[in-house]
Amino acid sequence: MIVTQPQRKQERALLVGLEKDGVSKWDLRDSLAELAELANSAGAEVVDTVTQKLQKPTAPFYIGKGKAELIKESFEEQEVTSVIFDNELSPAQGRNLENLFNRKVLDRTQLILDIFAQRARSREGRLQIELAQLQYLLPRLTRMWTHLSRQTGGIGTRGPGETQLEVDRRRVQERIARLERDLEEVRKHRSIQRQGRKRHQWPVAAVVGYTNAGKSTLLNRLTGAGVLAEDKLFATLDPTTRSFVLPNKQRLLLTDTVGFLRKLPHTLIESFKATLEEVVEADLLIHVVDLSHPRVDEQMAAVDTVIKELGAYGKQTLTIFNKIDLLANKDLVGVYLEKFPGSVAISARTGAGLDELVPALQTALASWRLRGRYLVPVSEAALLAEVHRAGHVLELRYDGDFTELVAHVPPQLEQKLAPYLHP
Repeated sequence: MIVTQPQRKQERALLVGLEKDGVSKWDLRDSLAELAELANSAGAEVVDTVTQKLQKPTAPFYIGKGKAELIKESFEEQEVTSVIFDNELSPAQGRNLENLFNRKVLDRTQLILDIFAQRARSREGRLQIELAQLQYLLPRLTRMWTHLSRQTGGIGTRGPGETQLEVDRRRVQERIARLERDLEEVRKHRSIQRQGRKRHQWPVAAVVGYTNAGKSTLLNRLTGAGVLAEDKLFATLDPTTRSFVLPNKQRLLLTDTVGFLRKLPHTLIESFKATLEEVVEADLLIHVVDLSHPRVDEQMAAVDTVIKELGAYGKQTLTIFNKIDLLANKDLVGVYLEKFPGSVAISARTGAGLDELVPALQTALASWRLRGRYLVPVSEAALLAEVHRAGHVLELRYDGDFTELVAHVPPQLEQKLAPYLHP
């Protein structure tokens, strides 16, 4: 006789957003639409969305007490099992809301952490997500341990798990310190790998973009990497580097990176620095944009924000507008190509436009193949820092009040260095 396991009932989530000063109702609508995508990606069914207009969040409940009571009244009729807030809650707010609702309460940060916990496959990915989760949980231990003791399972409860019920704050801090040491070893290992690539003097391009923009699909199309590519948020977390040879025999290393997101939790950026260093160290950024998405401009701005936070701004960037096969209005292609000179429009899924992408890559790398020798005064500290950040330093020597270096630099930086060109 075959015994079938009972299927776990899908969680039913109610989303809550606050229209506060400085946030328009359109921005809130877009943010909540993305939160719904995240909830679906985590395995929840969104049953309703509730918003409130306030000047600022309230200290006890984030929303008003009256609105919280109204939300509670709707639970039975809608069979709500989880309430997800669009912004990060303080420990006190989360504790008060759970006591009032008697339901699981999550915020955007916790939801994203849960999705990452589901997607992490490699040892490195699991280390990074556990570190981010513990850093998030540390100030919330009282609430979270009570929460975990219910053993409700489902979204928001993956990760360190029930064993944390028996550990105290000191043990958690010790675990965080251990994870940070392990990830430092990962950084060193990646640094050794990068040094090996630099010895071959092959340029490295980091494929960046908003989550689900089609980065992994593009990498598979160009290199046959076999990276998991699914139509969902954060389908892949672990970076993959593959070699690609251009028609002019130039070898290029392409590195897929974790997708970016608006309101990406700071704990994730900190924890995933070992992975995101690939962006900082790259010679070229390939920014893949989902042109079919209704919030394409906001997604591009969010990616730029994360790149700046990583300290990788100013690098030479090739913008690729993807998913043109899904466009209802084909005129958008011309509009964005004109708006972003040098960009390319493609469909990584069908292969359309790839015959234009390859020459664009060759053009972007043309300046990389031209090295310059510069003699820069040490007083120009900001310029020297920019060379290290946005260029590729091949040789470095200090000579009194000057720094002599040989480097590949993008065109805009080459103009700044022109006065210091050394024969």
